[in-house]
Amino acid sequence: MRQLILKCLKYFIFFLFMALGAPSCDKINESPVPDVFISFTINLNIYNDLNVPGNAMYFPGAGFGGVIVSCFEPGIYYAFDATCTNEASRSCLVLKNEEFEHCPCLFHDFILECNCCGSQFSGIDGSLFKGPSSRPLKHYNVSLMNNYTLRIYN
Repeated sequence: MRQLILKCLKYFIFFLFMALGAPSCDKINESPVPDVFISFTINLNIYNDLNVPGNAMYFPGAGFGGVIVSCFEPGIYYAFDATCTNEASRSCLVLKNEEFEHCPCLFHDFILECNCCGSQFSGIDGSLFKGPSSRPLKHYNVSLMNNYTLRIYN
């Protein structure tokens, strides 16, 4: 009987630590980029370069600092905010070229660099290559609604 009680106590303590530790994991993964409502669609017949794996486009005016949408492979897309996660400022974007500022533009550069701190991120999925930043770029949800419409949302 005593062994059964000790065994139950061990399981209770284990699950207690798991329950207390789980909420702290959420805080580690939170992005410093402020949450901004985002919901828009992209017609892949118009922006047909996004059908090509390795291509990405920047859409200003969405998200906190603009949204980058990339095609990993046919039917698999990523969307992430262009704001660097090191400083979370609208002036610290991972796009250095001023030409990206005002229009959706196609780019093939797989490494995006912050114009403030020099952190480098993948142009395909927003993962961190190197930096002073310690987090990947803030991701948004992507749904392929049909063969030619992407929905980007949070």
